[in-house]
Amino acid sequence: MFDINCICADLRQGASVLAFQNTGQKNRALSRVADQIDRRRRAILDANRGDMERARDSGMGGPLLDRLELNDARIEAIIESVRIVIAAHDPVGEIVSGCTLPNGLELRQVRVPLGIAAIIYESRPQVTVDAFALAYKSGNAILLRGSAAAIDSNGALSDAIRAGLEAAGPDGVPGAFALAGGGERAEVDAILGARGLIDVLLPRGGAALIRYVAENARVPVIETGSGVCHLFVDESACLEHAAAIAENGKLQRPGVCNALETLLVHRGRLDDFLPLLARVFAGRAEFRADEEAYRVLCSCGAAPFTVRAGDADFGAEFLDTILAVKTVSGLDEAISFINRHNTGHSEAIVTRNLENARRFQRMVDAACVYVNASTRFTDGGEFGFGAELGISTQKLHARGPMGLEALTTTKYLIEGEGQIR
Repeated sequence: MFDINCICADLRQGASVLAFQNTGQKNRALSRVADQIDRRRRAILDANRGDMERARDSGMGGPLLDRLELNDARIEAIIESVRIVIAAHDPVGEIVSGCTLPNGLELRQVRVPLGIAAIIYESRPQVTVDAFALAYKSGNAILLRGSAAAIDSNGALSDAIRAGLEAAGPDGVPGAFALAGGGERAEVDAILGARGLIDVLLPRGGAALIRYVAENARVPVIETGSGVCHLFVDESACLEHAAAIAENGKLQRPGVCNALETLLVHRGRLDDFLPLLARVFAGRAEFRADEEAYRVLCSCGAAPFTVRAGDADFGAEFLDTILAVKTVSGLDEAISFINRHNTGHSEAIVTRNLENARRFQRMVDAACVYVNASTRFTDGGEFGFGAELGISTQKLHARGPMGLEALTTTKYLIEGEGQIR
């Protein structure tokens, strides 16, 4: 029975204990968790194989299966992400600002945990550990609600987390995290309605999940994840760099939120760039192209992999080996198009023109704006955070990859000597 009131009461108690743990204690507990994940590797991978088999039987394939899969390399990456969180600066108690007021009051603004965080996520069992580690290090209790597709993988990772916290003795606070079953929609609705019990909620998954949470939650929400990412090939671009960045953005992991979905090409580079792009992609993706790009792609041998784009293709998050291709007249049209169709995630330009690069970065409205680099770098691990709760695509409280600091707020501490107003 999923009782949100009891779960949150236990988490609040766990958070109150965790609040008195110093950085050394939290790090020692997280180290024990990393050890247990390593020791339980075979059990975790066995659980994941069961999830993968059920997913295949249900018809899941391609990039969605890739998000669900664990292997030895990904287990190593999970463990390493915990180690990086351990090594990271603990933001709790950090003095953000301070001063002495004219009346003699000493004023300090300090970082404190948010309290109880909840995350609702699809597939991606590594999120179970990433979210826990960031929440624990930043002094927050966390409620994890994964999807039914990853139910056994999440359960095995949760068992490792709890075993690690218990092995840490007085340094561990097992009550600071909980894992919902993941099989019932009622769990999601209970979390969304937990006003006064949950301090912040993060949905991490596809656009439908994020929209459902944002429209129905009665608790504060930080929207994360949905990514319609663009790459603009400027007239001055190095075409070899542009082709490599497009290949990396679209084909390395097409099912993730920082994957490239739409390619914008300056009209003056269609005839020399698109044939190069077609050779680099070599039939590994479908192009959905506007009329000008369609004509060039078909003329250079890419016709079997090219279709005419519809209006719905621009602004779509395919999460698949599909790339929309749009012709633009120049920088201003590219910026305008991106700002109309993007989701505030990650955008990129390839250019040799410094003025165009700086204008693109100033004018494009997104959490991460790249010059001559792939949008695939938008990731907590790549940014040096070790892990991330998600990529915030909104503007209030946090934006971009969310690490430890994003799970804190501030409060003011004021000390006096009898002053009255």
